[in-house]
Amino acid sequence: MQYYAGLDVSVKETSVCIVDKAGKVVGEVKVATQPAAILAALTQDALAVERIGLEAGPLSQWLYRALAEAGLPVICVETRHMKAALSAQINKSDRNDARGIAQMMRVGLYRPVHVKTLASQKQRMLLTSRRLLQCKALDIENDLRGTLRNFGLKLGMVGAVKLEDRVRELLADHADLAVIVEPLLIARRVLREQLGVLHRQLLEIVRHDEVCRRLMTTPGVGPVVALTFRATVDVPTRFTHSKAVGAAFGLTPRRQQSGEIDRMGRISKCGDGLMRETLFEAALVLMTHSRKWSWLKAWGMKIARHRGMKRAIVAVARRLAVIMHRMWVDGSEFRWSGKEAAAA
Repeated sequence: MQYYAGLDVSVKETSVCIVDKAGKVVGEVKVATQPAAILAALTQDALAVERIGLEAGPLSQWLYRALAEAGLPVICVETRHMKAALSAQINKSDRNDARGIAQMMRVGLYRPVHVKTLASQKQRMLLTSRRLLQCKALDIENDLRGTLRNFGLKLGMVGAVKLEDRVRELLADHADLAVIVEPLLIARRVLREQLGVLHRQLLEIVRHDEVCRRLMTTPGVGPVVALTFRATVDVPTRFTHSKAVGAAFGLTPRRQQSGEIDRMGRISKCGDGLMRETLFEAALVLMTHSRKWSWLKAWGMKIARHRGMKRAIVAVARRLAVIMHRMWVDGSEFRWSGKEAAAA
């Protein structure tokens, strides 16, 4: 007989429920959130488990990898879809959630999500850590600009390199303010130094990665965008069509259609937010800073004339995602000529 299991994971404990083909509960237990304990709970009765449901979350990648390496048929399920399916329960508890997940596995009412490889997870950690340091350093710089302006001290147009010297110059005759600002300058300096360390690690990875170097032939795409795209997509073959990449990153418009009503709204903004932001930045660079003309920029400018620059940038960002995925799958570089791109 076939059996199906559901795991409701929390930080300390995990509720495990196993049901048979008819939906009858044959086993329930709560174990520590450790791969060995969960594996023992699933294999102790030697049941032929057909599917094991695991909700996507902070611990899902770790547990998924351990269970998959043990040969178990584990499936990571999309969070919003599972929440909608379990919302019909009158009483919410870990035990009931595990039962609901097991029943979803039994009837096939689930939406699987891709679990990234270990290499992509490490690349993603590098990108998010770099982004965190960059944001904190910018927060300090913006705070300095705002608070010093209250005393009539204006930093003006100064870059990140000369900002500290400019602040010290303005505070030369304000010893009381200098004592307050000094810890902020020290914190900013340390953040900038460690940001440089992480950025050099990023450049080293991109330098030795053939896929990233190929993606960087696209106008507007630099090392950060290329590595973010590589880490986010992870396995390009998981997308059947390249056009699906734009929708996966939340760059396609929402649609409300019912009867005679058919409206197209704003972009969905679902999926990976960091990837969406970096694609938007790449499209912005392509549309406003790229000096070399290309068919892609001409296409974006045509949209800008009719729909406005903001919508054009979003459209270019969506098309960049499609192009980069196709380049990755085909092993090709960006085609600057419109005729070559059309032929491809």
